[in-house]
Amino acid sequence: MSAARPPRVGLALAGGGPLGAIYEIGALCALEEALDGADFTRLDHYVGVSAGAFIAAGLANGWRPRELCAGFIENSGSGEIFDPAWLTVPAYGEYLKRAARVPGLTLAALWRATWGRKTLLEVVEGFAPAVPTGLFSSEEVHRRLETLFSRPGRSNDFRALRSRLRLVATALDSAEPVAFGSAGWDHVPISRAVQASCALPGLFPPVGVDGRMFVDGALTKTMHASLALDDGVDLMLCINPLVPFTREGIADGGLPAVLSQTFRSLIHSRLQLGMKQYAVAYPDADILLVEPHGADVEIFHANIFSYGQRRRLAEHAYQQTRAWLRAEQARLAPVFARHGLRLRPEALRDDGRQLVAAPVRQRRLGATLTRLHAVLDELDAAVRPA
Repeated sequence: MSAARPPRVGLALAGGGPLGAIYEIGALCALEEALDGADFTRLDHYVGVSAGAFIAAGLANGWRPRELCAGFIENSGSGEIFDPAWLTVPAYGEYLKRAARVPGLTLAALWRATWGRKTLLEVVEGFAPAVPTGLFSSEEVHRRLETLFSRPGRSNDFRALRSRLRLVATALDSAEPVAFGSAGWDHVPISRAVQASCALPGLFPPVGVDGRMFVDGALTKTMHASLALDDGVDLMLCINPLVPFTREGIADGGLPAVLSQTFRSLIHSRLQLGMKQYAVAYPDADILLVEPHGADVEIFHANIFSYGQRRRLAEHAYQQTRAWLRAEQARLAPVFARHGLRLRPEALRDDGRQLVAAPVRQRRLGATLTRLHAVLDELDAAVRPA
């Protein structure tokens, strides 16, 4: 790091569906509260993938983590409110486009079944082009974000932002990642880039941009933090919401639990490999990863696509991130200090802090659990080998 310039800080946010966005908001609120000198709306570089693209775009547009919490978690604030109904609009256009192919495909199937001497399975396979590529339309996400980012003080143009923002999607025709906001792709509206980065195959149809089709950015890499590291950031903060469970009895949860563990393991193994590569390729940068503990029952058993438990899960992510900062304070304090940031121990020790409003009884229970977590964290730090 050159002495002629202040430290540069980057933030990379991985995907994970609505659960991922909920976890990242909770973790960001804890980080902002605990770090003196950190302004998460004025970082040097943001990288967002899938659900993380939504959060990164909001931060780069000036929404503080607490404001994101108000709009996304508590559905309150100055009219900037996320409505989950945006994600559940049926893809009527996709249905009609595919349905229009049925007559032609039916004639072709009849020909294959009679004169083509094809098997029944081969005849049925011929109807594949009539199957919609997604259940829900993500066009509403683009339209709503376009409106929000067009308000005074916001921007839907990557080039007008004061910070660098990169939102990653996967080009369907080449399976290569494309970073919207980078050279050659910075003309794409931010709202459209978020839509493309979040287009999970099967759930949402691919998104067309400049004649090419794009799907979820997590298909190739989990984090894509190298986009900011290549830009020369000195401190790279990475938040990943999905980790595999590290307790026995997963199979007792049936097929959903097995599939969830499989998906999380695939995503996390790529992340671990990427973090090792970052450490070698960028030895002068400090790279910190924030993610749930492998034994976190609350996060593992939460539905990735559920939005109904957002307040409870956001509070959980907030408290767990606070507990992690508290337990790792001795290790993290000098790292942050190198980049002009200071951990605020008084904030971390405050058991009464909460992210979202809760009934009195729940607040008391939350404070008790926070104190319990603090004791367990201190015990773990005491017995952990040096």
